[in-house]
Amino acid sequence: MLKGVFTAEARGGLLMISPPFFYALALLAVPLGAVLMFSFWTQDFMTVDMSFTLNNYQEIAEKPIYAALLKRSIYVSGCVTLVTVLLAFPMAYFVSFHVRPERKSLWLFLITIPFWTSYLIRVFLWKVILGYNGVINTGLINVGLIDAPLTFILYNVNAVIITLAHAFAPFAILPIFVALEKIDRSLLEAAQDLGESRFMTFFRVTLPLAMPGVVAAVLIVFIPTIGDYVTPELMGGAGGKLIANMIQTQFLALNNAPLGAALAVVAMLCVTAISLVFVLLNRRWLRGRS
Repeated sequence: MLKGVFTAEARGGLLMISPPFFYALALLAVPLGAVLMFSFWTQDFMTVDMSFTLNNYQEIAEKPIYAALLKRSIYVSGCVTLVTVLLAFPMAYFVSFHVRPERKSLWLFLITIPFWTSYLIRVFLWKVILGYNGVINTGLINVGLIDAPLTFILYNVNAVIITLAHAFAPFAILPIFVALEKIDRSLLEAAQDLGESRFMTFFRVTLPLAMPGVVAAVLIVFIPTIGDYVTPELMGGAGGKLIANMIQTQFLALNNAPLGAALAVVAMLCVTAISLVFVLLNRRWLRGRS
């Protein structure tokens, strides 16, 4: 009797999860498998040689430009993640701890306003702000702080970091806010009753309890930014190109999809390794404090 009920429940559960499973399989696993398969092929203009080869990976290892682009991509993504999370945490903390409950939804609504506009429009707006004759340079010249426009804030890595940090700010604020909302306020009161200052209560109670949200924010920002090619293309100039721009060039301009696929696989492996190391270090840090 129980076996029959369990079987019926199991079948019902499998029936419920099968559509999203096959949906994810079709739109995620199959494309990733195709990219991996392409990376072991070669292409000569329109002709694709499907013979298994490691020539693409050998070329990536031998030519220093690919390693340089990958290092720059990791550096830019790391800077964007650091800046975004450091700026997002105070905002999430303020909304969670200092905004009245009936107004929190309004603040979250305001935080998501950037999503109302196209990503490209936001990037072009930053070009207007950071441009040679843009808002920042014009304002600083008018108040007499500088004599000539600043050239280090556009068409370089700095512009890419600024633009990506703004674009991904809501993605960092929201998971941190959710983690802060789950913290039992009585724990903070108990820490202060036991003699802890507000500063030490934050570092010994609030921050460790909020770390799941911080980790989520770091991963949500770091992983997509390393693969962004629109912002580096529009804001980076010659010195701000990332590995994603090279992948785009291989696929579209040079018509060398296998090499582009190999670059994508190498980039994904690097991102996966860095993300796993970060998660493991964070878990060890939390265990050390418990």
